[in-house]
Amino acid sequence: MRESTPEHWQKFWEEADNLDLDDVYGTDGRMVREIIGITDSTAGGDLAGKRILEVGAGTGRDAVTLAKAGAEVLTLDYVQGSLGLTAKAARMSGVTVAPVCGDGTVMPFADGTFDVVFHQGLLEHFPDPWPLLRDNIRVLKPGGHLVVDVPQTFHYYTLGKKVLIALNKWFAGWETEFTISELEDMVEKEGLTVIRSFGDWMVPGLWYRALRKVILTRTGRKLPMHPNPIPPLARLGEAWRGAFGRTRLSLYTTPTIGVVARKPEAVS
Repeated sequence: MRESTPEHWQKFWEEADNLDLDDVYGTDGRMVREIIGITDSTAGGDLAGKRILEVGAGTGRDAVTLAKAGAEVLTLDYVQGSLGLTAKAARMSGVTVAPVCGDGTVMPFADGTFDVVFHQGLLEHFPDPWPLLRDNIRVLKPGGHLVVDVPQTFHYYTLGKKVLIALNKWFAGWETEFTISELEDMVEKEGLTVIRSFGDWMVPGLWYRALRKVILTRTGRKLPMHPNPIPPLARLGEAWRGAFGRTRLSLYTTPTIGVVARKPEAVS
């Protein structure tokens, strides 16, 4: 089985740098939405002056959006390829995002540095996720928030991923997945309080996104990022997501899940 190494990810992000990021799906704004939701309850939705760290920078688009909203944002990754994409996105948007090259399990930051620490699509790449999680919590200020987003176990995405891993064809080499209960238990065992749990079905869905990527990669032809929906089906989908999406059970059906958790205040 292929290992997930710095060399692997450097090559991955170098190849991504040759793509137009507008042709690459992001997080559909859910990470920014959840972070703004935190400040809605603590600072009237104002991100100005908030220190935010994204661990595992990826393309940096969420970091850039948060910086545009007034936050002081740093991104950390252990390969320069990812940090380069973030720097490019920041320059194009006219904002500052500070890139830091380092290991997410032993980050070069003092205890209690950040108001928010977040990552998307990162925790699942660690066979032992505890060092990453604990260092996330270490650099949070007392009363700060951790936002973690991961693949969800009971979804056809996971089944397909397991097949590709067994065939040694998964893009990341190896990764795992979590149920919402497992993710909540992890952060609670480290002393955090879960404020909110969330999931995302993705619109358009994974089948369309995969098809679009294959066609783009093999032919250069670009299908629409967000195709025009069929009105009756779109209304049905919105109604179903609106009703079912507010239930706990829905978090066992979405391809991605996440938690927003709060670090206890310092004891005086």
